[in-house]
Amino acid sequence: MATIELDRLVKRYGQTTVVHGIDLSIRDGEFVVLVGPSGCGKSTTLRMIAGLEEISGGEIRIDGRVVNDLQPKDRNIAMVFQNYAIYPHMSVAENIAFGLYRSKLSKAEKRQRVEQVAGTLGLTPYLERRPSALSGGQRQRVAIGRAMVRDPAAFLFDEPLSNLDAQLRTQMRIEIKRLHHRLGTTSVFVTHDQVEAMTMADRIVVMRDGRILQVGTPLELYEKPVDIFTARFIGSPTMNLIPASLRDGGADLSVGGSVRVPHATATTSDILVGARPQDLIPTSNGAQGLTVSGTVAVVETLGSETLVHIESGGQTIIGSAPGREIPRIGEHLTFHAPAERLYFFDKATEKALAAQ
Repeated sequence: MATIELDRLVKRYGQTTVVHGIDLSIRDGEFVVLVGPSGCGKSTTLRMIAGLEEISGGEIRIDGRVVNDLQPKDRNIAMVFQNYAIYPHMSVAENIAFGLYRSKLSKAEKRQRVEQVAGTLGLTPYLERRPSALSGGQRQRVAIGRAMVRDPAAFLFDEPLSNLDAQLRTQMRIEIKRLHHRLGTTSVFVTHDQVEAMTMADRIVVMRDGRILQVGTPLELYEKPVDIFTARFIGSPTMNLIPASLRDGGADLSVGGSVRVPHATATTSDILVGARPQDLIPTSNGAQGLTVSGTVAVVETLGSETLVHIESGGQTIIGSAPGREIPRIGEHLTFHAPAERLYFFDKATEKALAAQ
């Protein structure tokens, strides 16, 4: 196992900078997820850690050793790719054993290592099969097995679940998390899927335009986003943001009504009031907090809950109702979120308002 430290890490392609001097420390045995939209620099960052991309500035340290100039094979890490990258003409056993290609182990030791890894991943019955006879989830486990067999100091995962269907993604999410709990190996996982990030990570790193916006546990990012991007990216469905104008002690909402605002500073009087759909529920007797009324436009029935889209003041607001309570399209409803579940952002800077 190992620590991984990024110190003012930069990546440029010609005159274009795609990673802007990021700093990040990953603890020994930690499972860290880099998350963000396509093009935010997360995969490039992972590939620089792996040694597959040259860095343009800064330092990468693995277990305290600077690895800027080391070849990938000398960094004692293993990478699992999105497209599996397993050989179709080789059996499962041969694919896993390929991770030991450069090792000096005897044939018997290699076979023992392969069998041990296959047992851990539930691949023992498939050792003699070719990849074409496996499901997508089994192929991904083979790719993980090839990485595991080397006993690396760290695992790097580059969107390994994106080619799987929804059910397999959920299954593999659980399997990878269980595997990490069992092995305790430092892991860095890249995804654009915030559900994967929330369910798998010890800590999440939110990236945008080659910069780190926020680092924290899943609950910290969900409960205390530092800016609008993180607030909307973490959590599903995305957070409602309602324009409002600050006044003494409160703010007037664009959809009507007002809310109390904790004493805070903003660059202008224009702010955004945030409420997560799960906190906005149908009621006509709301106390202090956010109250929004509107006409039901869309209903999404999920079983455990019903997501209700209402049109209010020219804006669509998403609330949540119990799964067995299904409003009618066109019905007029009032939703309420308690004051302690509201978020406030400066519209100009997009930063969360800092209480004074």
